[in-house]
Amino acid sequence: MPAVDVLDLAGKPTGTRELAPEVFEAPVNVPLIHQVVVAGLAGLRAGTHKTKTRGEVRGGGRKPWRQKGTGRARQGSIRAPQWTGGGVAHGPVPRDHAKRVNRKMRRAALRGALSDALSSGKLVVVEELTWDEPRTKRAVEVLEALGLRGRTLLVLPEPSETGAVEKSFRNLPVVRITYAGGLGVYDVLLADHVLVTPRALDVLEGGERR
Repeated sequence: MPAVDVLDLAGKPTGTRELAPEVFEAPVNVPLIHQVVVAGLAGLRAGTHKTKTRGEVRGGGRKPWRQKGTGRARQGSIRAPQWTGGGVAHGPVPRDHAKRVNRKMRRAALRGALSDALSSGKLVVVEELTWDEPRTKRAVEVLEALGLRGRTLLVLPEPSETGAVEKSFRNLPVVRITYAGGLGVYDVLLADHVLVTPRALDVLEGGERR
């Protein structure tokens, strides 16, 4: 059974946490992870891009010159795609970019990403963060004590009542905050370090067992 050290806010080990093998020793299916990540990023696209066709561009209601006898190529409108200021042929139109990925695929990809994070040393478990008031300075001290530099993903079990923890870390541009119930594969892969609490691990393992 895989295990990981639990650190206090000073970066010193206080114990060991055993991890669920079905979550943190899962096979890493790279093509599946890629498919889930592409689907997730595609779902974020607004899909509002639009260009005007020759029928939507203003002007060009008559032929620029007569059909025959001028020696020039025949033209029907100055708003045809080959003209400057004309419409766009086969341009983008508003559409939905979402790709279908079922729940089983998403869970398998997340398990693979978490297993990779554990094996590569990205996963760091810290004791519960319970602060009464937000202080960004304290958040910086915690990251420095844990030796976390670069992009850090902070995984919390649920939104705190006061929001002190979230407010303390969200001012740091290298820190992204998420909750265990909505943890995404792309967030895990993008981060250099994944900082989780024991209760967040309970949510991750419990959610995978349902």
